[in-house]
Amino acid sequence: DDMLQRTAYERACIDARKKNLPPPRKPRGKRVLKPRLQFDYDKIPPRPATEPPLPTSDAAQNHVPNPYVNSNSTHEKIMEIRAKATLDTTSINIDYSQPNDMYPESFPYFVRGRDSLREYITSLFTSQIALYDGGMGTMIQNYSKRNKLEEEEYRGDKFKDWSCNVKGNNDMLSITQPTVIKNIYKEYLEVGGSNMIGTNTFSSTTIAMADYDMEKYAYELNYEGARLAREACDEVTALDPTKPRFVVGAIGPTNRTGSISPSVEDASSRNVTFDELVETYFEQVVGLMDGGSDILMVETIFDTLNAKAALFAIGEYLEFSNLDIPVFVSGTLVDQSGRTLSGQTGEAFYASIRHSKPMCVGLNCALGAEHMVPFVERLSKVVECFMHVYSNAGLPNAMGEYDETPADMARNNKVFFEKGWLNMVGGCCGSTPEHIKAIRECSVDFAPRKLPDVGRPKMWLSGLEDLIVEDLHNHLGYPFMNVGERCNISGSMRFKKLMMKGDFNTAMDIAKKQVEDGAHVLDINVDDGMLDGLAAMQKFVKIAVTEPEVSKVPFMLDASKFEIVLAGLKWCQGKPIINSISLKVGEELFVEQATLLKKHGAAIVVMAFDEEGQAATEDDKVAMCKRSYDILVDKVKFPPEDIVFDPNVLTIGTGMEEHANYGIDFINATKRIKECCPYAKISGGISNLSFGFRGVMKIRESIHSVFLHHCILESGMDVGIVNAHEMLALPE
Repeated sequence: DDMLQRTAYERACIDARKKNLPPPRKPRGKRVLKPRLQFDYDKIPPRPATEPPLPTSDAAQNHVPNPYVNSNSTHEKIMEIRAKATLDTTSINIDYSQPNDMYPESFPYFVRGRDSLREYITSLFTSQIALYDGGMGTMIQNYSKRNKLEEEEYRGDKFKDWSCNVKGNNDMLSITQPTVIKNIYKEYLEVGGSNMIGTNTFSSTTIAMADYDMEKYAYELNYEGARLAREACDEVTALDPTKPRFVVGAIGPTNRTGSISPSVEDASSRNVTFDELVETYFEQVVGLMDGGSDILMVETIFDTLNAKAALFAIGEYLEFSNLDIPVFVSGTLVDQSGRTLSGQTGEAFYASIRHSKPMCVGLNCALGAEHMVPFVERLSKVVECFMHVYSNAGLPNAMGEYDETPADMARNNKVFFEKGWLNMVGGCCGSTPEHIKAIRECSVDFAPRKLPDVGRPKMWLSGLEDLIVEDLHNHLGYPFMNVGERCNISGSMRFKKLMMKGDFNTAMDIAKKQVEDGAHVLDINVDDGMLDGLAAMQKFVKIAVTEPEVSKVPFMLDASKFEIVLAGLKWCQGKPIINSISLKVGEELFVEQATLLKKHGAAIVVMAFDEEGQAATEDDKVAMCKRSYDILVDKVKFPPEDIVFDPNVLTIGTGMEEHANYGIDFINATKRIKECCPYAKISGGISNLSFGFRGVMKIRESIHSVFLHHCILESGMDVGIVNAHEMLALPE
């Protein structure tokens, strides 16, 4: 590598001499990693985990049992869903509580309304490898081979005069052929031995049901799918109360994607918005809960943006109902690349959704168990909660069928049990109750996966790939995250001109160059009085997420108007940083903005501003950041590791005496803020420091180099908006 680098340098020198240009910068040689400044909270040793990370709601934090009295959930948005339902919701049962003395009080017994399901699942998943069910579509196909299940049977009496063909709409069988669906549920419970079964609601959203003109039946489909599962679970539990069975409300991906353009001509085109996805998922969640679901599972995720919308909708429901409902999340890696259809690695997928505090995360569909092994291993090394897999019965053959026998599938899953990677296992396409039974018999002698120890919280960002900020060093060897500044109208005249012309494709070349030059994160700012910032931000992000060389890194969405960064955020499948919010807008609006960004899972930059203005002195910087930190952590429950303070890098060398100490004040304030605000980061726009020397690049680069060297190594600065290509090491 060194030889190739020297050869390239020699060629560049020859080219420069021919063109009468200055010689290029010499290669830096091997990077020497400099130590990160340690604070007291960095030295706390990891401790054993007793349960997965908890959501911040009072119900979850205190393990409040779900009362299963859904009629008490009367928030106006929940009531709107019920009011437009095709069922008469005033006459159906939506309450499922049980008498407290129905079964004994200790594990393994469970009584709805008395016991915390979160505690029960923790006990179950730490004592054995639990069993999920198998393929619903497979069982329906198998039934149709033995019995008549044609267009007439799909329609039933209720839809006998329907306007279009409905055969293949398996979810509607919960309404038209409830006995068929309930018997499938019971087969998985009785033959397979499943502890949990997923509802027949994979496509029961208004978006997916539009294919059959059945959008208005979404609530009913979810209610009936869950109700039948509830009945089946209760009947089987009654036969053996020591093995209670649970209903998992299945939430599929829909047939549209938020991150992928349906048009080859226009990368910014989309056929669904984030808000539309949230709306359709919220209706599904209400129906699933009213039908008696115990758990909610967002599954078969091939576009993480869709999953984030589903998790946002679940979060809204939990907030409106004040309930603690365990949430499971299951991604789908579409081939041996180990990536989702929208391009994310398994680690990036997890980093993008971990803000929702799922109780169990894993993979399902697309691949057989033997093909999933390397990806399950990688995921098991990073997931902080419980892990599951429910694979296909191998890969489909030429006829689209699955050839793995129950014995084959059990054997291929065995490596997961031997390695201790799983807490729950099941099957997907091609699997049947016999497959689940064989897997159960194979898994019974193995211990479940141990929850990883709880260590220091870290900022974990993602684009197509994940990035842990505390673990990285930049190209100069500093423990510092480079945020590329050139996709910023105020940081690049070329970028500004391209944005004004609407030349987004050429602007992507600037973004790619920033990543090539060492940017870990890409700052995107389209703030200009002559530009429609809202439209420009959305279009830029929508195109950028389709460019792998750009979107492999996380984004920093940067704007002076909150509605612009929020609009951009809704097109990011990864975990970005939002730049910025501050107390300048007043504490009430500051809390409102921070709460919304927390729901989306974004990290935030907080400027050192308050209602009185900008912090300029060292003491003001510390005081404003500390006040903001206390509000965010104590009131909003914002993760402290996802807070980045910008204490304002101000210009030195202006000739004005009051500006002379701005650099020193920032360096001193950085250390004090890091000491009093555990796990928070410090950032700044470094080019501001030398703005008085604009046009004299050697001076500017040198000022930045000295400033960053001291601020990073002596005070602990973590992040900066820089042009990585122009950064100099101190000896340079």
